Amino acid sequence: MKRIYLAVILLVCAQAATAQFYKTDTARGFDRSRLMVGGSFGAGFGDYTLVNVSPIIGYRFSPMFAAGIAVNAQLSWEKLRAFNGEIISRYNYNMFGGGLWGRFYPIPQLFLQAQPEYNSIGEKLRDYTRDPVTTTKTRYGAPALLLGGGYAQPIGMGNSAFVIMILYDVLQDDRSPYRNRPVISAGVNVGF
Repeated sequence: MKRIYLAVILLVCAQAATAQFYKTDTARGFDRSRLMVGGSFGAGFGDYTLVNVSPIIGYRFSPMFAAGIAVNAQLSWEKLRAFNGEIISRYNYNMFGGGLWGRFYPIPQLFLQAQPEYNSIGEKLRDYTRDPVTTTKTRYGAPALLLGGGYAQPIGMGNSAFVIMILYDVLQDDRSPYRNRPVISAGVNVGF
């Protein structure tokens, strides 16, 4: 618990030490400097292999509001082995989907986020313990509504920021990939 308090104090101090500048002129039309690109990438390899690519693109409509599109792509493979090391089954999981996101910034670096999305999920299980080998495939869809908030720390010049956030799927569909746990992510949003 002390670590959480320390992290909050450090974030507040960083907030007080920096400020992010946004144009406040009244020019109409598209302003490239308000464009945001970011997302997350993750990978792990071994008997359990995971590759996750989840880009976002958005636009900062005002100092208090940003919105955009999110894409989800996640692939994983798992080998289950017997005590002698022989592979007894393989499990493949893939998820493709996406949706919209919106952020409200009550103060410059803290934001609230809503992200409705829909994911198509496929699973395949190959069982080598049966003769003949059996393969079971399923594909289904899962809606989600992620709500939460986060912190955006400006980095460098311009509109780039390090972002950390915690979201939670409030729909809790039976097939949701998020289950009953928070989604914690960190990354970089790059402004132009």
